[in-house]
Amino acid sequence: MALYYQDDTVQVSSESIRAGGHVIPISEVTYVWHQKGRTTLAVRGRVLGRGVLVLLLSLPPLVGLVCVLSLVWSAPDRGWVPALVVLVACLVIALALVPFLEIPLGWLDRSYERGNRVQELWVQYRGQEVMMLRTPDALRFGQIYRAVQRAVEQQGDHW
Repeated sequence: MALYYQDDTVQVSSESIRAGGHVIPISEVTYVWHQKGRTTLAVRGRVLGRGVLVLLLSLPPLVGLVCVLSLVWSAPDRGWVPALVVLVACLVIALALVPFLEIPLGWLDRSYERGNRVQELWVQYRGQEVMMLRTPDALRFGQIYRAVQRAVEQQGDHW
C-alpha cells in the first residue's frame, strides 16, 4: 500500500480515500473532480484582512513620499542643510525598520497560500457522486486533490 497523503481528517492511499466520514476504495472510483463551494465567513474575513494588511503596508510609503515632497518644497525657505539632515535621518530609520516587514509580509504570503474561496473534492463511485472534502485552505486542498489523482492514476496503470 502506498500512502499519498495523510493528515488528521484525510488519508489517501493506493487502496482507499478516507475523508468526510467516507471510505471509498480507489478501485471503485470512476471520476474525480473539484468545484468551488459557497464562500464562508472565514474566507471573507481572510480576504478582508488581506485588504487591510495591504492598505496598512501601503500607507507608510505614501505618507513618507508626501512628507519628502513637502520638505523639498519648503527647503528653499528654511534652508537645505536642515532638510537634508531630516531626509537622511528618515532614510536611516526606514532602512532600520525594513527587516520588521518580514512579519506582515509573511502573513500576507500565507493568506494567499490559503486562497480566497472554498474548494470541494468530489468523486464518483458505484454510480453516486460523493463530496469527500470541503475546505477553504487552498494549499491543503491542492495537496489532497493531487494525491487522489495520483492514487487513481496508479490504479489505472495496474489494470
